[in-house]
Amino acid sequence: MLTPRKIEIFKAIVTEFIESAEPVGSNTLIEKFNLPYSSATIRNEMSDLEKLGLIEKTHTSSGRVPSTKGYHFYVEHLMETEDNRAVENAITQVFSDRRLDIDEAIRQSSDIISHMTNLTTVVLGPSAGDQVLRSVQLIPLNELSAMAVFVTEGGHAENRIFNFEEKISVEDIEQCTTILNERLKGTQLKDIVEKMESLRPILSVKLHQYEVLFEAFVGAFIRFAQSEVYLSGERNMLYQPEFANIDKLRQLTEMLEDSQMWQELSKRHDNLRLQKSANSELMWIDDMAVVSSTLRLEDDSEHQLMVVGPNRMEYGRVVSLINYVATMVEKVYGKGGQDERNEEE
Repeated sequence: MLTPRKIEIFKAIVTEFIESAEPVGSNTLIEKFNLPYSSATIRNEMSDLEKLGLIEKTHTSSGRVPSTKGYHFYVEHLMETEDNRAVENAITQVFSDRRLDIDEAIRQSSDIISHMTNLTTVVLGPSAGDQVLRSVQLIPLNELSAMAVFVTEGGHAENRIFNFEEKISVEDIEQCTTILNERLKGTQLKDIVEKMESLRPILSVKLHQYEVLFEAFVGAFIRFAQSEVYLSGERNMLYQPEFANIDKLRQLTEMLEDSQMWQELSKRHDNLRLQKSANSELMWIDDMAVVSSTLRLEDDSEHQLMVVGPNRMEYGRVVSLINYVATMVEKVYGKGGQDERNEEE
């Protein structure tokens, strides 16, 4: 049973571990939090908290650290949102700049959050897979490179630079562009790679170096159809003791850059996931925590904003900030916000 005394001691353990990243012992709790209990009493209460699964003992110390279950309980029942007025003012300034499009506003906001929290932020752009291709343009830059411009019916455009290992003629590039526009216009991006396979025989007849161009376009379309990933504050993980191991850090970096993994993660529903508010939810993966928010825009498209860090992150501060960004996105770029911007412009 969780008594008020157990909750007081547990909350002190979480607070101290978030700050120090060191296992917490009874003497530390007495000295730093002025708890009016003896060391023996605190140790007994810590033993009960351990049996409840809220804290756990480390292998290197007699102190305790919060468990994933403990963080879940802390966020759900004990966490207090913090006053982040200075940071919120900086984010407000970003959204007041009407020259910025939604992507740049969210990215600048994520930069501010990562800088002020010393954590890593991840922004997932809306998946382009359901969008329909309007046109393709391939612009030669030199004999070994070209820039492709893809435009969808929704007006979304993306550029991709191709670097070829062998020289490609301008004639082949022009012919390839013509064929792709004739055969792929009106196709959903998620279906383009499959449809391109059926064009392979046509390209092989029409182009001298069709294989090089074919592989380049397939790779570009795959990346275009996936969500774009924007990372901010990756280096912040270097200073977290939980990720001091270089192999673990490398694994984390690869994971951060995997948009498909984040998309799948955002759809997971398990007991390590907590809906904190209408704008934010939390999930725990091993010794890593993720606070995320789905940012819904006026055109019904969605961005995902995530703050990633160790389990001992300052949850109150992070949840408060991510909620604030979600509120600003809804106000400025959500339904109703479009009319306000047009009036101001």
